[in-house]
Amino acid sequence: MIDIERRRALKAGGILAAFAAAGLLPAGRARAAWNKAAFEGKTVQEALASIGASTTAASDDVQIIASDIAENGAVVPVQVVSRVPGTTQIVLFVEKNPNVLAGIFDIGPDVAADVTTRIKMMQTSNVAAVVKADGRFLASVKEIKVTLGGCGG
Repeated sequence: MIDIERRRALKAGGILAAFAAAGLLPAGRARAAWNKAAFEGKTVQEALASIGASTTAASDDVQIIASDIAENGAVVPVQVVSRVPGTTQIVLFVEKNPNVLAGIFDIGPDVAADVTTRIKMMQTSNVAAVVKADGRFLASVKEIKVTLGGCGG
């Protein structure tokens, strides 16, 4: 009996996958926005321009929580907390990576502006968190030392 149910489920899933591949099913409501230019930026200024930030102001209300020393650059835990009212976006940069933009996080109106992620770091570098709130861009910077190879090898 269980085998028959499993076969039905697999068959139905296969049919849905075929329809989706053929473009016969409507696309989902949620789609990830991909800012290709920002992720291809080689400098922080290029990446900032791609997200619409011409300037940033330092702010104590943007906090980067991370160890001063990362033992393994391939996996560096980083948390960014914004206490800026109206935060709609948090952006992470690693200054000395080949591609400086590490991540863009959109923050909904009823969501706490608190992001935790893991980034790759090629070498010891400044990590910058830029917060977008009410059309302003506020930033915080922290140097993280890398002791073991990261995204460069």
